[in-house]
Amino acid sequence: MKLFKFIFSPTGGTQKAADILAEGLAACGNIPDTMTETIDLTDYSADFGAVCLAPEDIALIAVPSYAGRVPEAAMKRLAAVRGNGARAVLLCVYGNRAFEDTLVELANGAKLAGFKTAAAAAAIAEHSIAHTYAPAAGRPDAQDEECLKAYAGKIWEKLSGEECPAPAIPGNRPYKKLGAMEMIPQANEGCTKCGLCAEKCPVQAIDRNDPHIVNREQCIYCMRCVSVCPLSVREINPAAVQKVALMLQTVSPARRECELFL
Repeated sequence: MKLFKFIFSPTGGTQKAADILAEGLAACGNIPDTMTETIDLTDYSADFGAVCLAPEDIALIAVPSYAGRVPEAAMKRLAAVRGNGARAVLLCVYGNRAFEDTLVELANGAKLAGFKTAAAAAAIAEHSIAHTYAPAAGRPDAQDEECLKAYAGKIWEKLSGEECPAPAIPGNRPYKKLGAMEMIPQANEGCTKCGLCAEKCPVQAIDRNDPHIVNREQCIYCMRCVSVCPLSVREINPAAVQKVALMLQTVSPARRECELFL
């Protein structure tokens, strides 16, 4: 039995939460590092069709929630994987506002890829745009870590049982429509055209010869380019960031906690 970690984490928040939960699952199941494999769903060049699981394997599938939905690129790449009946633990990570239809959409994608969903969880990470938004700043924190490790124990208990029925997962079908949003980071005059942002962009929306040029139709506003820029010269209009932060503080001023669905 192997533990596969399928992770779409452009800025690292989803990765942090997924690693905590995965470490907990591995500890409960005495799964060594040599039997754990990470599949980076942000890697546009990877051959996801070559990823093939066995029925006894376990998959942790972790994605961020973008406006209450799964990033389209993550869904397409997951669809190419051959799950072969392996049990899946789903994890969506969001910036404290709401995850809405993310988990139910991810569950459908996992099913189409041949996985059997055994459990699902939602966790909070620092907002990828509004970093100062207080309820999400610095998360996942120690309290989140304790919670996710406890979830790992409960999930493993279910996985160890004779039966492993699919959990009831909140969300709507049809999924919520994605609203119009344009938060495209731009390179300022300090850009040296090193090309790292273009290389690391999950959807290849940035011109490799001139990082000032961004394909507005391809960009998914994931902020990967901002997080990897070695000179911190890619940015969003500060007024737009402030507007997002104010909206978040208005609609969701209180701290939200992790949730588990068994």
